[in-house]
Amino acid sequence: MIDWLLRPSDQPLSIELAGRLVPIVLRRNAQARRMTMRLAPDGSEIRITLPQWGRSAEALAFARNKASWLTAQIDALPQSACPAGGGTLRLRGDALEIVHDPARPRRIVIDDGQLLVGGPAESLPGRLTRWLQGEAKALLLADLDHYCLKAGRRVPALMLSSAQRRWGSCARDGTIRINWRLVMAPDPVRRSVVAHEVAHLVHFDHSPDFHALLGSLFEGDLRAADRWLKREGRSLYLPLG
Repeated sequence: MIDWLLRPSDQPLSIELAGRLVPIVLRRNAQARRMTMRLAPDGSEIRITLPQWGRSAEALAFARNKASWLTAQIDALPQSACPAGGGTLRLRGDALEIVHDPARPRRIVIDDGQLLVGGPAESLPGRLTRWLQGEAKALLLADLDHYCLKAGRRVPALMLSSAQRRWGSCARDGTIRINWRLVMAPDPVRRSVVAHEVAHLVHFDHSPDFHALLGSLFEGDLRAADRWLKREGRSLYLPLG
């Protein structure tokens, strides 16, 4: 089991990378035998998992020793585009040009590869996020209906997730959570995650039976979808603006 709380002796940690202080978040895992490290998808923090007996000073030294690698990871993050003045926003794998005119209605309209939106520029990122979440909810509900019908299962409750460690999850009570950012990915990628969680409604594990069911539910190439998430998934976490 992972203990997500710092020990009382642990103090907030950070390291300077690419000209800014990046927080270090420690996660203690009773099963861990060595330290492992990853950068948050948006570059906002460094996550180090360490054994229960590990010390925060050792974690800080570990991060400092890997500073060059971490800096390269940050430099490799795609830069977010401004959502106004010709910026772009991804929807279902396509890049839509954002055309902002303050005089237009605030309602967002898609027209021939363009995203037409009005209202104040300062509220645009928040409105675009809420719009994407609405689009995600509608698409994910349709995906969930489709795969539950194929699996012969009742459609469970769906919740949008903002998790940075998981694209989807299925709880013991059947509730399915899917990361809303998948609305920006190509359709097969999003649908592969939904199919995966629906398969867990039948097999709450990753057994051969689970994988056999998933293969029968999902109509696309699971390996290709996984490769896309590993290659491009981090870019879905970039802020809008």
